Amino acid sequence: MPTPSPAALSQLTSAYPLVTTATVQASRDFFVQHLGFEVVFEASWFVLLSRNSTEGGAASIAFMAPDHPSRPPGPEVFSGQGLLLTLQVDDARREEARLRAAGVEIAYAVQHEPWGQVRFQVRDPSGLVLDIVEQAEPAEGFWDPYMAG
Repeated sequence: MPTPSPAALSQLTSAYPLVTTATVQASRDFFVQHLGFEVVFEASWFVLLSRNSTEGGAASIAFMAPDHPSRPPGPEVFSGQGLLLTLQVDDARREEARLRAAGVEIAYAVQHEPWGQVRFQVRDPSGLVLDIVEQAEPAEGFWDPYMAG
């Protein structure tokens, strides 16, 4: 593993996207009920969620109300555009069937993509697109034009 440069962050303890939205509680409920995330910290205006992976890592996400004075400068209220959160799973077809049966609207039906993913998409209450993917074999020759140097 390369040694970090002196300009690198020191002692990074976590990283997570923060979505500014008026749907803090509804987004929390969606991630907890449908995706198995757990609440790490919660206040009326903020929630931090996390879920351990089978590979030993963790995925985290936070939601924050737009009217709280501690909101970081810069981010506007999330409009549902320009961000996609990928969640890699072992069986995308099974997950799509489970979420569909739970009444979750499927925004992009499960497809076996030629580049080597089985994927589908849903949106959480804030409008965040969740791209739920399973790694698969690509179509024969798909990557050939992209691998030429």
